[in-house]
Amino acid sequence: MPEQHYPSEMPKFEIQVYEVPRDTKSLSKTHVSFSGTPRKHPYDDSKVILVADPYSTHTFYWEFNKSDISYLEELPNVVATDGQTYPMARVWVKKMSIAVRSTPFVVADTGVTGPPPP
Repeated sequence: MPEQHYPSEMPKFEIQVYEVPRDTKSLSKTHVSFSGTPRKHPYDDSKVILVADPYSTHTFYWEFNKSDISYLEELPNVVATDGQTYPMARVWVKKMSIAVRSTPFVVADTGVTGPPPP
């Protein structure tokens, strides 16, 4: 029987220091910002995952190449009612970079709950 791989919790992504751009206003001409909780990629050290809203029931995440990130701003942490904290960051990614947006979901029948059509 083949070995099964299930998603597991990933360790926190330690925020790296990026050089502050000389002119942050001109950064928006060449980059796009994304905000979320940074996480290490599970198997590719050259990529980073950014979870858009870690406490949402309908969250999604972005996957970026580290080389496409030019600047990172630390944002205030998000704290849950149970005391768990998530560091938040805004990353500036070069325009025209290739990235992945993923939306996990539970497979379920979303059809009408009445009797099937004849």
